[in-house]
Amino acid sequence: MSEPTSAEHSTLQRYLRHRRGYEVLAWAGLFVFNAVANSLVSWMDLRRAELPAAAWEPVVWEVSSGLMLAALLPMVLWVDARTPLDVGNWRRALPVHLLATIPYSVLHVLGMVGLRELAYAAAGGNYDFGPWGPELFYEYLKDLRSWFTFLALIYLYRFVLRRLRGEARLLAEGEREAAAPVIDRFLVKKLGREFLVRTSDIDWLESGGNYVTLHCGSSDYLLRETMQNLEQRLAPQGFARVHRSAIVNLDRVAQITPFDTGDGELRLHSDARIPVSRRYRQRLRDQLSGS
Repeated sequence: MSEPTSAEHSTLQRYLRHRRGYEVLAWAGLFVFNAVANSLVSWMDLRRAELPAAAWEPVVWEVSSGLMLAALLPMVLWVDARTPLDVGNWRRALPVHLLATIPYSVLHVLGMVGLRELAYAAAGGNYDFGPWGPELFYEYLKDLRSWFTFLALIYLYRFVLRRLRGEARLLAEGEREAAAPVIDRFLVKKLGREFLVRTSDIDWLESGGNYVTLHCGSSDYLLRETMQNLEQRLAPQGFARVHRSAIVNLDRVAQITPFDTGDGELRLHSDARIPVSRRYRQRLRDQLSGS
């Protein structure tokens, strides 16, 4: 079993350090490309049908729609974060997503029409959306498609990123029949290769969505597991829960900073900063002092 090369690793880590910026740029590029392409298609359709319209009007239509879709993208992410369309969860999640498309479409249409009216007023004209009933239904059908298209792109991106970062699964010491065997190491699959990560090499674990991220020095690996189960199984290995979304290796703790609110912050030897909630702070002190 071999680990990825240093070049592959460094390229991925550079991307992950600036991941949010790259994601914003990618979405912005997608919306710009879509607005430009749709504007050209609308302009060509108007010319083919010999309908009277200024050249700037299709641009206003498509840009206004694209701006509102971009503004509503966090709504798609928010709903999906709370009710993901997993294979085992789709019967419960699908109705939630379908219901969410209704306010999504209404907000899209209202914002889009408002932007168009402002643009037309600035040009000395008047924008006519048409009969609201049929037009709302027409726009809803398009918005329904856009909602699930966005989800498909998001899921594809996450799938590719998981494959690049590596997915881990548990390997336990002792008998598999035990109720909760102690975790000794993780088997990581990455870029078609497999290698082992020992539990002692993990600095801390961070929950996010349906996955837990194993932070091991400069490398991160994703594990599909619950924090509660990991907390119980890693405790004998010297790990402690410090926050609802964080478990730390106590051997990696360099400093605890208490806050007046009762919460605190951990600094690891790697200089990672991890929040400590008041719920876990005293227990953490006891564990570190050996009491």
